[in-house]
Formats: sequence, C-alpha cells, structure tokens
Amino acid sequence: MSDIRVRAVAKYVRGSPLKARRVINVIRGMPVLKAIEVLNVMPHAAAHVVAKTVRSAMHNAEENYELDPEDLVIVGVSANEGPRWRRIRFGARGRVKPICKRTSHITVVLEPQVEEY
Repeated sequence: MSDIRVRAVAKYVRGSPLKARRVINVIRGMPVLKAIEVLNVMPHAAAHVVAKTVRSAMHNAEENYELDPEDLVIVGVSANEGPRWRRIRFGARGRVKPICKRTSHITVVLEPQVEEY
C-alpha cells in the first residue's frame, strides 16, 4: 500500500446519490483507464459525472505527483448526499405538492498500484 493518495471531489452534482452509487459500485477497485472505458459505455446519466471526476483525479495525479495513469487504481469512490433543492408544485383544490431535487457529492480516491515480487 502506497502512501500517496490522490483525490478529486465533484460537489453539488444534480442527481440522487442512490443513482450515482449504482454507477460507482461497478468501478470500485478497477484500474483508472479501464474504469473510464466502462463509464463511457454506461447508459446512466450519473456515469458522465463520475467519469469526469475520475479523469480529474487522474490528471491531479499526473500534474501534482507525476504519476503514470496506467499505474493508478481506484481505491475509494463514494457518493454522499448534498443539499436538497426544495420546490413546490401547485395541486388541485388549492393544495401544494412538494418536490425534492437531490444533489450529490462524488469523491474519487486513487492510489498507485504496488507490484509485489
């Protein structure tokens, strides 16, 4: 296990954390380049945002620590709940129906893969 950990956070992303977790559970533990390929073919809307966050973490590792993207592995990825946007829709007979628009905070943590001999 290496002592270098690189992370990227996408905050206030429109979309529920449950739908984002459906995507991030697939890529947890994958090499970065393979995870980006998998995310590009997923039909879910959250896959695009997660792919952007993974790419951001990969570029952070290249720029700040001069790490090779082929050696990086996703060791941690999470989608936590952000603030909810509360809206109202007017209903029948003068009533109000609340609408809750959810947001997510997506965090990706990368680490260089250690070769064991």
